[in-house]
Amino acid sequence: MHRISIDEFKQSEKTPLVVVMDDVRSMYNVGSVFRTADAFRIERVVLCGITARPPHPEIHKTALGAEDSVDWTYVKDTHDAVRQLQDEGYCVMAIEQVVGSTLLQDFQPEPGQKYAVVMGNEVKGVKQTVVDMCDGCIEIPQFGTKHSLNVSTTAGIVMWDVFAKIKRLLER
Repeated sequence: MHRISIDEFKQSEKTPLVVVMDDVRSMYNVGSVFRTADAFRIERVVLCGITARPPHPEIHKTALGAEDSVDWTYVKDTHDAVRQLQDEGYCVMAIEQVVGSTLLQDFQPEPGQKYAVVMGNEVKGVKQTVVDMCDGCIEIPQFGTKHSLNVSTTAGIVMWDVFAKIKRLLER
């Protein structure tokens, strides 16, 4: 399947996207986010608060080694992580259902801009104080009886969408 090695992955050009995980409880969700981040060569994952950190067997079970290929950091307080990313020039977007959010299909990355997306806790979502300090919010439209998706599913949809849009920008 012509897969690259971890060393080749580390040296490869990355999608200018950081995924921030705000108090994600499930280590399986954490592992799944790592695995998807590997698939789309996401720049890094920032784990915050109670979010578990590698190495851990439950993370590895779903990450299948992606926790070794994808760069990650731990920042205790999500507010500090958002501030740091903004100071580094990232546009930070919470993935949350709020008044005035941008629907994912309408989100258009700007050429040359780096982005970070904040994924929230499985029950409570992204903390309101974190939402308030972000540069905006992106919402995945939903049409069923439920009002939310699993955080790893949400992360996968958002990573794919932003990756595809950035790739199209770079091909122009």
